[in-house]
Amino acid sequence: MRTGSEPVTARSALRMRFWLSVWGVVWSVSGTVAFALSGHPGWALVCGLLWLLITVDLVVVLRHIHQGPHYQPGPGVPPYQPPSSRP
Repeated sequence: MRTGSEPVTARSALRMRFWLSVWGVVWSVSGTVAFALSGHPGWALVCGLLWLLITVDLVVVLRHIHQGPHYQPGPGVPPYQPPSSRP
């Protein structure tokens, strides 16, 4: 629910989340390869699952970035009134 007290210049952190996901992909791929080559299949599996999770997050972030900005009401739009409860 919109209260009217939201910051006027609020921005999304999608670009930061994108770069953190890229960083995570690099480390999880490196971990998967390193553990697989060193003979630790359990840890390689954990890193591989983490890699999958980070890749899904990266795809979601890219999708949101490509959707572009959405409509946000300006300061001239009054806040929504909470629904009244009827007895």
